[in-house]
Amino acid sequence: MKDELFLRGETVPMTKEAVRALALAKLELHRASHLIDVGAGTGSVSIEAALQFPSLHVTAIERNPSALRLLDENRQHFACSNIDILPGVAPIAVAEKADAVFMGGSGGHLTPLIDWSMRQLHPGGRLVMTFILMENLNSALAHLQQTGAQNVDCLQMQVSTLATLGSGHYFKPNNPVFVIACQKEEHHV
Repeated sequence: MKDELFLRGETVPMTKEAVRALALAKLELHRASHLIDVGAGTGSVSIEAALQFPSLHVTAIERNPSALRLLDENRQHFACSNIDILPGVAPIAVAEKADAVFMGGSGGHLTPLIDWSMRQLHPGGRLVMTFILMENLNSALAHLQQTGAQNVDCLQMQVSTLATLGSGHYFKPNNPVFVIACQKEEHHV
């Protein structure tokens, strides 16, 4: 989905189109029934997931009051009745275990959120996180190694978009984004 389709706020973060597409692919939602979106912001990940997979139940967690209003407006704008908005600071109680967790923001609580996410996941569930800070990337990778996460995959995305400059064109670069995907260990009988 194009970023321009979403209602936006100046201070409300949004996972951009290219990063969102990769994150959604890494979440493997075709085999999921419940997705938790931590730090949902505008709701771009929740909404695109809900529209792609209408039978998917999405729980969008957000703490920022401005973002919560925008998230609800976007949910209504796209008629996504399969998204539940959970106001609060994660880690937070979510009654239903998930098959996938997306973390677009950690609010300074990265390692507790990774631990919480792994507890929220069913065995074999997917955790996907995005970062722009190297420190968060390094902390997440080190912590995932300690948690026994399986199939840890890490990519750096550098996306540039065509823009006009005077009578010419150039590729305007966006910030590099790190994407980590992993899986909770499956129980073997």
